[in-house]
Amino acid sequence: MAASGTALAGLVAFGLFTVGCSTGGTGTRDEGPAGSQPVARATPRADPSGTATPVRRVDAVKLLKNDPKVGERVREGLRPCAGSAYPIDTSYGSMTGGRSADVVVNVMSCADSVSVGTYVYRADEKGDYENVFAVEVPAVYGTIDRGDLVVTTQVYGSKDSLAYPSGSEVVTYRWASDRFTEHDRVHNEFSRAVEGTDGDLPVQSEPVEPAPRDEPVEPDRN
Repeated sequence: MAASGTALAGLVAFGLFTVGCSTGGTGTRDEGPAGSQPVARATPRADPSGTATPVRRVDAVKLLKNDPKVGERVREGLRPCAGSAYPIDTSYGSMTGGRSADVVVNVMSCADSVSVGTYVYRADEKGDYENVFAVEVPAVYGTIDRGDLVVTTQVYGSKDSLAYPSGSEVVTYRWASDRFTEHDRVHNEFSRAVEGTDGDLPVQSEPVEPAPRDEPVEPDRN
């Protein structure tokens, strides 16, 4: 019996030792403290083959004044509105695939801030800018949208005020065969229901308080 007890105790001790070796934590399979292995990190790498067109700032006023395609009426109205600020908006973007970014210039009037002309200038091989697009009508405005030229023109009826046009024409142009060609046209007609003034709205009456009684009201005795 003594020998059997001694053998059983040895088997239990051996089993405990085996369990300690097969578990994590402080077992013999641990290969060092946690976090000792380097963590792989994704490092962004710049693409050397970028296709963005370089932007070269231009003197838009000088371009317009030296451009024979700009009408005389627009040229005469091209003057500072306040101080030395000219009423022009300038946008840069890639539309024609030139060596530099294309330039869209919108000329507005000082009196009512309505655009009267839209022009697009493209840089040639020598770096000089040439006029490749021009529209001179009231309330016209050109923008660059994902490589396309988008020109919006407000449409006015005979009785329309400047603040309420009847609609708009939105024309999308794309560069092809060394010129802009029309790609898409959208005509919008505006609602006339929003032209009412405050006088057309119903007048809200002020709350009236009840007039006081001459005789006090006796409490109900029931």
